[in-house]
Amino acid sequence: MLLTPVVVWLLISGEYRFALLVFCLAAGSDAIDGWLARVTDTKTDLGAHLDPLADKLLLISVYTTLGISKLVPAWLVITVISRDVLIVGGLLLAWFMGKPVEVKPIMISKANTLAQIAFLILVLVNLAFGVVAEPIIVIVAIIVVGLTIISGLAYLLAWFNHMSKPEA
Repeated sequence: MLLTPVVVWLLISGEYRFALLVFCLAAGSDAIDGWLARVTDTKTDLGAHLDPLADKLLLISVYTTLGISKLVPAWLVITVISRDVLIVGGLLLAWFMGKPVEVKPIMISKANTLAQIAFLILVLVNLAFGVVAEPIIVIVAIIVVGLTIISGLAYLLAWFNHMSKPEA
């Protein structure tokens, strides 16, 4: 979480090599932290809530910054952010209605997050070094949109199923 404003500032400043480095450090430290918690059996309730929050903060901030800077297509940014707004909105609505949803990451969501991170790394590598062919970036962007939509629909279906259950 603490590195997110640094990445955004580096992107706005046009310091793409440093932005790539700090983004990889942030994404990598998050992955290592989660892995260590599982391996050492030191998972906590706080960590379980902070981890996805940190992921979303980093990803939404970087996608938004790159979108506003016109370095990634608006349709991609809108899709990524809309999915997360849909999920958070559904969670809040369920909570307000007295039917809180237990959030469990599903496999398609993990694949989606990995694809979103991989896409950002490709874009940042291209901005920093100019070595990634444009068709590759477009193909990965389409994969990200597909996974984002499928993941969003999977959560939406789970939410509808949860909300449709009769109250105990």
